[in-house]
Amino acid sequence: MSTFLLEVITPEKQFYNGDAEEIICETETGQLAVLREHAPMIASLVVGELRIKAEGAWKSAYVEGGFMETERDHVTVFSEFCEWSDEIDEAKALAEKEKALHNIKHSANIKEHREHEISLARSMARLKIKNHKYNG
Repeated sequence: MSTFLLEVITPEKQFYNGDAEEIICETETGQLAVLREHAPMIASLVVGELRIKAEGAWKSAYVEGGFMETERDHVTVFSEFCEWSDEIDEAKALAEKEKALHNIKHSANIKEHREHEISLARSMARLKIKNHKYNG
């Protein structure tokens, strides 16, 4: 299968830099799969999973929003934060989920409520990715 160069960049580091056969990411309008020679585009990413297929194997990562730029043989993903599924601390994500649920119930105003909903979405995405068994 033909490949393209994939770069995943966060403010702290270059998270991934290498060849990929396919990626699947979550955008504001749903999941998007990208192969070599994809039409040039820019897409906004949401909190969720980034799946990378390289050397015939899939690997999952948590991404905290951002955007992606595609060219025919090069894709760049810019995200606030990324971590591989095997790096996710499940106990910490569960604790963050419980804290967010508690805080949602006790929000003083709409702004606080929305901030806690975002925290809940992040912890739920981490738990989903940590426990996702993807068979390609």
